[in-house]
Amino acid sequence: MSVTILAGGLLTTVQDAGRVTQQASGFGVAGVMDPWAFRLANLLVDNSPQAAVLEMTSVGPDLQFNQDCVVAITGATGQATLNGQPLPFYQAQLVLRGQRLAIKRLTNGVRSYLAVAGGFMVPKVMGSRSTSTRYQLGGFHGRPLQSGDVLPLKSSTAYVSDYGNRHLPIPTYAAAQITVNVTPGPQFDQFGQAVQQVFTQATFTVSNAADRMGYRLTGAKLKVAQTGNLLSEGTFFGGIQVPQNGDPIILLADRQTTGGYPVIAVIASVDLPLIAQLQPGMTIKFKLISIAAAQQLIEAQRNKLTLLKQQVGQASEQDLSPRLAATRIARLFNGSSR
Repeated sequence: MSVTILAGGLLTTVQDAGRVTQQASGFGVAGVMDPWAFRLANLLVDNSPQAAVLEMTSVGPDLQFNQDCVVAITGATGQATLNGQPLPFYQAQLVLRGQRLAIKRLTNGVRSYLAVAGGFMVPKVMGSRSTSTRYQLGGFHGRPLQSGDVLPLKSSTAYVSDYGNRHLPIPTYAAAQITVNVTPGPQFDQFGQAVQQVFTQATFTVSNAADRMGYRLTGAKLKVAQTGNLLSEGTFFGGIQVPQNGDPIILLADRQTTGGYPVIAVIASVDLPLIAQLQPGMTIKFKLISIAAAQQLIEAQRNKLTLLKQQVGQASEQDLSPRLAATRIARLFNGSSR
């Protein structure tokens, strides 16, 4: 019940929703960068919404499966092959023991998520299986995956009910510029009206100082009204800090637990996936909305998820048999080796 890592890719780590209860103890949350793609990957293989997945960045890994299982890849798309044959994204797929899954360069976005039916069986650390490379804990020995690693799987059951019908529309991520909704941050009023106007009208560029901790933006300078730093406060995913040099920083999954820079705005949670798929050189604009409007967006996203759950749960003619042996035989008669 395992997967062997033949090549780790650029940055492949085990992630889940993160250790959300440990910030008061000084440990960062970590967890997935794109919570929506994470949720959809687990939905496609009928996992718990919190099951651990592999997060892949820009160039994915090369994997050999040591057992039969059902997998799905969501988030950024690109080239993926199973034993040399194209493997579709956003679709549950049966992988047989000994088969090799290779995920190459991602071209539509930069982060993908691989879910395996049952999830990955790495130990929980402080309530989470997420990798924190900063603290070198969680995931697989607290580090990105590399050649020779053997990653245990939680379940030996390969079958997922109606897996042949478990597929979803493939999104298209922006290639150059995005616009995201933001709500006023805790220190929004400390910035003058002129600075607030610049913030909502200017176009910012993601600099090369961009990783899982945060994205530093360049462009219009945002003058900080106060002198000196604030007393440290707890940080949160999507908070936009403004240091003294005026270049805003979007705080992300591996952010520090506290910060002393004023937060001008907070990215609406439904737009965090757009941020997760950005890469250096892309541009971003901010649209200020009310907290009530942000809550309405969350409700709309929940309704969408409900519809998607109903969609992937429908019976399919492609669902050959609850027995893996029967599935194999049927595929042989159909002339398919997959």
